[in-house]
Amino acid sequence: MAEVLFWCAALLLAHTYFLYPLSLFVLDGAAQVAQNVRAMRGGGGGRQTARGGGPTPSVSLVVAAYNEASCIRQKLENSLALRYPAEKFEVLIGSDGSTDGTDDLVRECPDTRVRLSPAPRAGKTTVLNRCIPMARGDIVVLSDANTMIEPEAIERLVRHFEDPEVGAVCGKLRLYNPTKQDYEERDYWNYESLIKMYEGRRGAVVGANGGLYAIRRTLFTALPPSTIVDDFVIPLRILEKGYKVVYEEAAVAHEETTEDYDKEFGRRARIAAGNFQSLRMVPGLLLPTAGFPAFAFWSHKLLRWCAPALMGLALVANVFLLDSVFYRLTLFGQALFYALAYLGKVEALKRGSAKRVASVAYYFVTMNLAIVVGFWRFLRNTQRAAWDRTARA
Repeated sequence: MAEVLFWCAALLLAHTYFLYPLSLFVLDGAAQVAQNVRAMRGGGGGRQTARGGGPTPSVSLVVAAYNEASCIRQKLENSLALRYPAEKFEVLIGSDGSTDGTDDLVRECPDTRVRLSPAPRAGKTTVLNRCIPMARGDIVVLSDANTMIEPEAIERLVRHFEDPEVGAVCGKLRLYNPTKQDYEERDYWNYESLIKMYEGRRGAVVGANGGLYAIRRTLFTALPPSTIVDDFVIPLRILEKGYKVVYEEAAVAHEETTEDYDKEFGRRARIAAGNFQSLRMVPGLLLPTAGFPAFAFWSHKLLRWCAPALMGLALVANVFLLDSVFYRLTLFGQALFYALAYLGKVEALKRGSAKRVASVAYYFVTMNLAIVVGFWRFLRNTQRAAWDRTARA
């Protein structure tokens, strides 16, 4: 029994972190080969890309803001400088009971394309439920106040909506750290972005990032006010309806990481609680009848959320298998990994590849500990929907 449990846990962990991405690469390669074969037979082929050239839809950039006085002026300047026809573009700032002067700074903006929708504090989801229906654009682009968007990003997102089957488009968020060239989150984020790119080629990106994504306004349905991870649930609901959710790697936005690791851990625990909460909001994606989106959801998300339990199970089961040399080695490997994570925590290694490996191990372990904390909050229903902005440098 211990051996069965060990291998079940190990294979599920291997699937979510390695085999699933590998399957995406294989499927993409097979699709490209099929297209090339059709092209050789005269049926057209080559990878399909969004071309543009159709009618230009109206766009509303919606930003939920809570006490963002330190960056809201920069956000407005960045938004108004985006390359998109002025007569078809607006910026809608939904203030969630800001008390630091954010609303006054928005009102001071002389550009008539900027609108402010203030209301008492009730949480980001309530802001979106209020602002998205009142947006004038056919396409709603959602972004965070501390996210700066590259000039061409809106055009590159919007062109995908020429395909009537596309319901949402995720942009590429690049994280940067003003004090560190190498930091743990960047490696993991690049890995996640690669997976999203390949999921997008199959029209099934499993969740977006609040920094930059676009949806058809008509596909939005009001979320329960208690929703914690709106940027995860909104695209999933669109995917559940049968529309494609694609990824545009050329639509880029930039966001600074935080130096406060305690707050970053709290943010990840909050997201984890919201992830578990989201399961009852997209039941259709749990069923195999949903096809590839269900496979992606289970592989990319559900198994990731189970990773802490699987890691614990693999470790405990391994302890009962020490009569075999092979399992002694696997236990040693697990112990070495957690030892590296500890060294990464105390920063015992000062430089070189060993320090980088230890830092990544520590980041991975803390990320999974945050899932445990988030799951506990979910069970106790103690995670509130209203969010606090993360302090930046």
